[in-house]
Amino acid sequence: MTTTRFAPSPTGHIHVGNLRTALFNYLIARKAGGTFILRIDDTDAERSKEEYVDGIKRDLEWLGLHWDKTERQSARLDRYHAAADELRALGRFYEAFETPTELDLKRKKQLNMGKPPVYDRAALSLSDAEKDALRAERGNGVWRFKLDQQRIDWTDGILGDISIDAASVSDPVLIRGDGQILYTLASVVDDMDMGVTNIVRGSDHVTNTATQIQIIEALGGTPPGFAHHSLLTGPQGESLSKRLGVLSIRDLREAGVEPEALLSLMARLGSSQPVELRLSLDEIAEGFELSQFGAAPTKFDEQDLYPLTARKLHQLPLEAVAPQLTEIGVPEGKQAAFWNVARENIVTRKEIAGWWELFRDGAEPLIADEDRDFIAEAMGLLPEGPYTTETWGEWTKAVKEATGRKGKGLFMPLRKALTGLERGPEMADVLPLLEKIPARDLAK
Repeated sequence: MTTTRFAPSPTGHIHVGNLRTALFNYLIARKAGGTFILRIDDTDAERSKEEYVDGIKRDLEWLGLHWDKTERQSARLDRYHAAADELRALGRFYEAFETPTELDLKRKKQLNMGKPPVYDRAALSLSDAEKDALRAERGNGVWRFKLDQQRIDWTDGILGDISIDAASVSDPVLIRGDGQILYTLASVVDDMDMGVTNIVRGSDHVTNTATQIQIIEALGGTPPGFAHHSLLTGPQGESLSKRLGVLSIRDLREAGVEPEALLSLMARLGSSQPVELRLSLDEIAEGFELSQFGAAPTKFDEQDLYPLTARKLHQLPLEAVAPQLTEIGVPEGKQAAFWNVARENIVTRKEIAGWWELFRDGAEPLIADEDRDFIAEAMGLLPEGPYTTETWGEWTKAVKEATGRKGKGLFMPLRKALTGLERGPEMADVLPLLEKIPARDLAK
């Protein structure tokens, strides 16, 4: 059975880059009728916070990315230590004691000699007595996985055939000196134990995948299928790394972005398919194929989310927004007429209240000096309410006959006087909704 996972660290809010990974893994499982696991990578006890765990779940639920089961890596530490013992027994795990400064000097020396900055495995030649002395002087060392220095090959679901020479990669640190289990080991053990069959993640993980394949094989497992999606950039190709804090799912939600808009964009961005609004995850999953995505960096512009959000709102029936309309005070008898006007003239739900305030409280009239006499005469011809959709046509006909104005010179000043806006919804629909008309005070 197809099993995928999303494994965020609860050290902050998830952002659009994380979402891409979560969505791809979710869609693969959904299309196959498989299992999608939410795996909280909370092995870093110092930085992990429960408020971020709650935030991650809230964001995924808002998007409709419901998981089949939850796992916590902090509950599996004994299992990771058992795997570490197994690697030691196989001769594939060794303790190293270099300080960060020493490692940096080694890297610089290798680069100056034109060699790749790969860890030189000096720790493998240490005697037990030397290890004891270093341990007494510096404390526990880090534990590194000893790579087989041969080529590591796999067929990537997006990048195609990949081949990495393990000799060009440093033996990865899997356990820190303070005993913290690092992602590489925990992830491998979890993927094996949980039967993960497919992993999609960012292309910055390609080298990490190579080392994980060897660790999986050393522990007797079968590597899952890997695919590495392109990394997101800004609209001009600039790095998004400094902006990801303002591109969190939480912030986009608070800005008024609709979940379907975000999902529709992220499920097609970087692929050969056009971005089109889809109103359900079933529709989004239907056309999703990893093979249609490319390796080149993918430009992301959050402004692209707003036309999609507006398109969704334009299609919403009254019953979908009635609770919000009631909350802002729109009378039940006016809700249908109000929503028909408002939905075509908003980009996000946050703008709905502004339209109701305009209709309820009346707008500040926008009147040019040369139009003052015209508006005064027109307001004198405006009958008392209530108004219908026929009132606008009847009134403007009377104003035209009385003043001789027509076309834009007739309609635009009246719109600006009634709504304070130069453009907007059809005035025939607006007039019945106006509960106050401040411009009426100008009537002759």
